[in-house]
Amino acid sequence: MRRPVLRGLQIAVALGLLALLWRVADGAAALRHLAGASLPWLAVALAALTAQTVLSALRWRLTAGQLGITLDPRTALREYYLSQIVNQALPGGVLGDAGRAMRARAHAGLLASGQAVVFERLAGQVALFVLFGAAVAGTLAVPGGFDWPDALLMPVAAFLACGLCLGPLLWRIGPRLPGRAGRALSGFGAAFLRAVAAREVRGRQAAMSLGTALCNIAGFACCAAAIGAPLPPATALVLVPLVLFTMLIPVTVSGWGLREGAAAALLPLAGATAAQGLAASVAFGLVFLLAALPGLLAVGPATRPGAVGP
Repeated sequence: MRRPVLRGLQIAVALGLLALLWRVADGAAALRHLAGASLPWLAVALAALTAQTVLSALRWRLTAGQLGITLDPRTALREYYLSQIVNQALPGGVLGDAGRAMRARAHAGLLASGQAVVFERLAGQVALFVLFGAAVAGTLAVPGGFDWPDALLMPVAAFLACGLCLGPLLWRIGPRLPGRAGRALSGFGAAFLRAVAAREVRGRQAAMSLGTALCNIAGFACCAAAIGAPLPPATALVLVPLVLFTMLIPVTVSGWGLREGAAAALLPLAGATAAQGLAASVAFGLVFLLAALPGLLAVGPATRPGAVGP
């Protein structure tokens, strides 16, 4: 009973946040922006998010291969599309990934297949974090890129500091924890090094992860341009990741509501209105859902346990 209640609460939170934003961010104006959105810009956003899916699937295939799981490119892409459509449709945003791990377990066991999925997603988030940190440093070092307000700069600095310290801290302390937790974290670290940071794959992992991060940022920036609020490249590199990071907080359905709130609050720093920020985020969510629709074609044989194979 807990899981249905939790999912119901996530849906309620998403709807509540969207209703609140409709009132405080001028939802009627946002709707007008969406109605007049530029189709060519939306098409470019769709292409960017499709490229992101392809790169993510190839990254998963590479990661899984390092852990003894053989996937051909077509299977990896089909499975990735399926996981995306499930993540978009259901609260939590991870059920599709869990299904992907379950269907790949026949090759090397559930632990390895689960690790492959976790490592692949983690690599993408690390790349987005690194790209964001580099953009922040660049805009601070080179005047004219983005004018940071003091109220935002301090929280961003704290966020970057925590992110930079957390990984090394867990890496050193985790394996030393007593009992099962220490052994699990030790094995997790060794598997991560083999799957993501081994000499033969680290270059491709970095390239594909940075590529997916840039595609996500470009997709959102194109949606902003579509509703009449274009973002300069430097501005997009520092503001869009902050918007996307809110989607990691598992209190709504696929980040709906949280993402729109962040966009309505942050895009005015680039000269847009709160209504334009709301419209840009809604457009991004809809285009992302459209980009995931090929996953419906994978529903059927691919959903059976053990269906993933060479």
